[in-house]
Amino acid sequence: MFYVERGQKGKIVAIRREADTAEMELKEAVDGEIIEFLIDEKTNDSLIRLLASTDVGGMRILEDLINLLVSKNIIMLTELPHDAQVKLRQRQQIRQSLGKETIIVDDII
Repeated sequence: MFYVERGQKGKIVAIRREADTAEMELKEAVDGEIIEFLIDEKTNDSLIRLLASTDVGGMRILEDLINLLVSKNIIMLTELPHDAQVKLRQRQQIRQSLGKETIIVDDII
């Protein structure tokens, strides 16, 4: 989530992690206006950072998808490359040690 500052014409003029003023609007990180603003700024670095900030959520979705496919016997975990199997098992153990709640890492950081 980011806070956006709008100019007089209603367009985004700045993006911040924390609100500087009460007028700042809270928006999802992956929002069309935010992406458009970053593209207009012509800073690949900003786009790369935005993409990286969504990687954790994307990884969680991928994990859940793999678990679903395995549970439905569509794929076998052993069909994945060895390194992928190891990483998935490690993440599964960490999630289990956190409890039975379904959480996304972004929510606790």
